[in-house]
Amino acid sequence: MYFDREMSKSKVVVIKGTGVIGRDGEVDGTKIAAMMALGIRHLTGESEARDGLIRLFSRRDRVGIKVNTIGGPRISTRPELSLTLANILSESEISRNNIVIWDRTNRELRAAGYQLSDSSTGLKVFATDTAGAGYETELVSHLNIGSLFSTIQTNFVTASISLAILKDHGLAGITAGMKNYFGAIHNPNKYHDTHCDPYIAELFDTPAVKKKHRLSILDALLVQYHRGPSYHSQWAYPCSRLIFSLDPVAADAVGWRLVEGLRANKGLPSLQEEGRPPAYLKTAEAMEIGRSAVEDIQITEDEV
Repeated sequence: MYFDREMSKSKVVVIKGTGVIGRDGEVDGTKIAAMMALGIRHLTGESEARDGLIRLFSRRDRVGIKVNTIGGPRISTRPELSLTLANILSESEISRNNIVIWDRTNRELRAAGYQLSDSSTGLKVFATDTAGAGYETELVSHLNIGSLFSTIQTNFVTASISLAILKDHGLAGITAGMKNYFGAIHNPNKYHDTHCDPYIAELFDTPAVKKKHRLSILDALLVQYHRGPSYHSQWAYPCSRLIFSLDPVAADAVGWRLVEGLRANKGLPSLQEEGRPPAYLKTAEAMEIGRSAVEDIQITEDEV
């Protein structure tokens, strides 16, 4: 469980990076590092980001940074983010050999700008279709879920971070940190009926995800606020923000409201008006995975 109904509000940290995206669309790596460190510090209350991650992970953990690269180079989790996060993890005394940046396919990772590595002594960057990885042979059955999980999530990873791109989704309303785990199973296409609800919440609730997930970080540097999840430049806006939370539902809920704000500013109807609000958030809250209501979330904002 990611929250206690009797405890204080779920904390979400939003960091804006002024000038983080250049005119050519490239990002400033130094600014990214400052944003990542500041977000972790605010979230954990530690004066150093590495100390904050020590609170969340054991030195013996094997940490999976699950990225989302299905959207191609313009609308995928940026390598600068995941590599910066891996560096902070290694500073918190987690061996680089025990950190993997991963997704569904090596082709998608490469297209998003990642350099693959299956080094036995350093940081790993590879996908489920890498030789020696693959999917489990035994089906996981949980509520309405019946899927084969990536062995990266089941065998390599003892602790997981969802480092997902935030964008509009034609069926789910938004795709963010929770839906990112659709990339950990062999049959995500099976779970897009009824606006992906209750499937996003129920997949997250499986032991392979819920027991290992420690942190949600949303890449809201460039947000596809309409006609997602594919990239359309006319509906992509440089928000220049990262969103952090220990509560996966609260992180997505804040991301949803960011998308709604962009839509309203551009004169577009709300997701509710289009008949596709992210209903999975209420389902997840009912399952006690996290909080989604505005009054139950404390947002801390800062800027670098």
